[in-house]
Amino acid sequence: MDPDSFRHYGHQFVDWLADYFEHIGQLPVKSAVKPGDILSKLPVEPPVSGESMDDIFVDFQQVILPGMTHWQHPGWFAYFPANNSPPSVLAEMLTAGLGSQCMSWQTSPAATELEERVTGWLRQMIGLPDHFKGVIQDTASTATLCALLSAREHATGFDANMRGIKDPLTVYASSETHSSIEKGMKIAGFGRDNLRLVDTRDDFSMCPKALEKAMARDIENGIKPSCVVATLGTTSSMAMDPVDEIGPLCKKYKTWLHVDAAFAGTAASDPDHRWFMSGTEQCDSFVFNPHKWMLTNFDCSVYFVKNAGILLRTLGIQPEYLKTGADQQVNNYRDWGIQLGRRFRALKLWFVIRYYGVDGIRKMVNKHIDLAALFAEWIKADPRFELMAPQQLTLVCFRLNPGNLPEKELQRVNEALLDEVNSSGEVFLTHTMLRGKYCLRMSVGQRTTDRVHVQKAWDLIRKPAEKHRTPYPG
Repeated sequence: MDPDSFRHYGHQFVDWLADYFEHIGQLPVKSAVKPGDILSKLPVEPPVSGESMDDIFVDFQQVILPGMTHWQHPGWFAYFPANNSPPSVLAEMLTAGLGSQCMSWQTSPAATELEERVTGWLRQMIGLPDHFKGVIQDTASTATLCALLSAREHATGFDANMRGIKDPLTVYASSETHSSIEKGMKIAGFGRDNLRLVDTRDDFSMCPKALEKAMARDIENGIKPSCVVATLGTTSSMAMDPVDEIGPLCKKYKTWLHVDAAFAGTAASDPDHRWFMSGTEQCDSFVFNPHKWMLTNFDCSVYFVKNAGILLRTLGIQPEYLKTGADQQVNNYRDWGIQLGRRFRALKLWFVIRYYGVDGIRKMVNKHIDLAALFAEWIKADPRFELMAPQQLTLVCFRLNPGNLPEKELQRVNEALLDEVNSSGEVFLTHTMLRGKYCLRMSVGQRTTDRVHVQKAWDLIRKPAEKHRTPYPG
């Protein structure tokens, strides 16, 4: 493609994206295609000759777009958000155009030094102490794997063959922890049987007494505790594990403490919502995802470590062909993560923080928290509904409970309610199970979501519940 053609289509695509941002609320938030629908419209064999960009773009709009679920829709209340923003998209375009491979300082000096600076900004923004050093990973799953590997190496004295450790190594997390912990256990070689899922308190946060009991029991049985993963904002209920109580236990038993704040970490940018960070100064590693709630395109997960030397000893490797004269003066982030090759993720983060400023990010955080609190009040005020967990930050867990129904029937009623709400195409919610009870999750956090969209969701949720009005007076 010659420069003039590139310029022509580049302008066309940017115009299309601007229209998409402006009118996305008019699209159905969740794709209605059935399995195989998109596949059936794609040729089985690749084209022998090149095709025109006009034809490709038409197929994008007619074949691909109908099969997309729109995460940037203002009616997005499912899972957690994966926000982008116009500044982040523009930065991503520049990143793609530069096509840089940012594995070391020499391969992209600006990418390395910008990453060092913006992770320092983020550390300040969320209130971590100065001695934490940051690196950008792709996802929290990868960052947590880095933590597990570091914990393993720390427990074995950095013996690559683990000859110094005869006892099995165990990892502890709450029963509400993210599934990436179990996956990381398998990848890191701990084995899933050595993951201890610790009981939770009434608010679904990890119980420190149960944690200590589990650790002491393992030690008695000749098993070595190596890591505790504390979650700030569990996926199902946004529960906040008490890091200030878990930290001293990790110090007592000489175990690595990793804190997973993948979604909730962005809230810490506002000191008024930083309460859940109490005790994080005691952790060995910490992760949160700007690509969830900080207006930054997927993927961008920031991993902080108290002692970068441990991370480097765990993951660093120095083949001759990668050595440079600057290695002793700079960070080579290839040694701070799993991958050798690295994208220039720092650029979009730099654009976002500079464009919105810390105040702009805080304003968005406060708006979303207020909207979730408003929705929780509506739930509490309607006797047909009940909250299933304390409302934390932007997540509300609830269900329709008209009374006098067995648990199995309540699940059926709420499954039907969720299907009806999502079939509207105007909003998208998801569900979870809390202590064996089916409930709906209202996750507020999309960049363009306002009160009108939360009100629309509430109206759609109440409509199927009207048939259950009769047991209640008035």
